[in-house]
Amino acid sequence: MNYDIIVVGGRVSGSISSLFASKNGADVLMIEKHQEIGTPVQCAGGVSDSFFKHMEMDPLSHNICTRVEGAKINTPDGNSISAKNKGLYGYILERKLFDKDLAIKSADAGTDIMLKTTLKDLIIENGTVKGVVVRHNGELIEIRSKIVIAADGVESQTAKKAGLDTHFKIEDLCSCAQYEMVGLDVDTNLMEFHFGSNISPGGYIWIFPKGGNRANVGIGVRNSPGNAHYYLQKFISQLNATPVEFNVGAVPVGGPVKKTYTDGLLVVGDAAGQVDPLTGGGIHISAKCGKIAGEISAEAIKKEDTSSKFLKKYENSWKKNVGSGLEKSLKYRKIFDKLTDEDLNNLLKAIQDQNLDSVSTFSLLKMVKGYPQLLKLLRSIL
Repeated sequence: MNYDIIVVGGRVSGSISSLFASKNGADVLMIEKHQEIGTPVQCAGGVSDSFFKHMEMDPLSHNICTRVEGAKINTPDGNSISAKNKGLYGYILERKLFDKDLAIKSADAGTDIMLKTTLKDLIIENGTVKGVVVRHNGELIEIRSKIVIAADGVESQTAKKAGLDTHFKIEDLCSCAQYEMVGLDVDTNLMEFHFGSNISPGGYIWIFPKGGNRANVGIGVRNSPGNAHYYLQKFISQLNATPVEFNVGAVPVGGPVKKTYTDGLLVVGDAAGQVDPLTGGGIHISAKCGKIAGEISAEAIKKEDTSSKFLKKYENSWKKNVGSGLEKSLKYRKIFDKLTDEDLNNLLKAIQDQNLDSVSTFSLLKMVKGYPQLLKLLRSIL
């Protein structure tokens, strides 16, 4: 078999890379190690309105669980504040259906898809990636291509086999666990977050409504004495609700890897560390970078130039689009790591009676002037 482009991984970044490569005339194969695209779920499913605009598509009603218009923040001392504003408008998606819909869109655009297909090695000739060796239905198969796109997640081996350093430090990996639960009393239009070193060290707990009394209840922790499942079990034991699904995973929150291209290969999505270091959110960033990877790859095929010199255009482009945002977010995360529970409590006290729609940098600093340690930290990031 021969293709212009092989995409390893059928999640968001893989399907969108495939979609835009196919739309731009390339002959594309996407391989996925699982037998069904979309499972197991590894995300809470929240996306902003701008996601669909950037991806040039409309949200499909059957994979939207609920509309969200704001967030509720809960601090370690049990206080909370709720805010709604347009910057938080978006959707909670049913990721199983959403991921499969993206793959269907890609297939409709011309992408071939092989399920239950695991990458075993890369074909590399004269230092250039020329295809893959996969295991499919028990057989080893060589499939040649002009470009390979590594979209195989945080545990990616594809880029490593090409000689790229996509290793993530353990302190930059967020261990995550999530239940979908039924029987919860939640506001269906608000995402809910819980902070505190005792309940979610190095991270936070989220409750993302899915309509009615259903929600995704999850947690991300870093450098913690217990694992994510331990803290999640502890939290949900206080809820009068029933779990119907359980998922685990890891999220890289240390910023992008140093290099995302080489001769005949690009890296995209979680495999490239294209995740917001502060929030751990990655759908919108992976999608933007996947679109760029697909378009640049198709352009490389048309120009018959798959060298690293040409493919560097991908890294230049994604850095121009999302690079500065990721850098700022990483800086904020490192500052946020220094906040104590008392700092978080004080921050909420300072802003809880304010109109959050009109908060400026100056007004926020003014609000926290009574808390010197907090003021010092915020000055360093604002």
